[in-house]
Amino acid sequence: MLMSILLTAGYALMGAGIGAGIVAIGAGLGIGRIGGQAMESIARQPEAAGKIQGAMLIIAALIEVVSLFAAVICLLIALNIAGIS
Repeated sequence: MLMSILLTAGYALMGAGIGAGIVAIGAGLGIGRIGGQAMESIARQPEAAGKIQGAMLIIAALIEVVSLFAAVICLLIALNIAGIS
């Protein structure tokens, strides 16, 4: 019984850690892709640089907020499983 509970808690903690890692990787890839595509767009149309940069910053900020929210959720799950309140 105790072994089953400990094993389940261990899996939950591992899942929370893996989830936080996936969130960080996804956010990095997304922001990198946004930056690369924005630079490519500015190279093609330099006169639209201001609009492209503005849109790029807004989208990057939204990605950061979503990834931060997901990482906090993973941290809360890990703390809840570990019994730290």
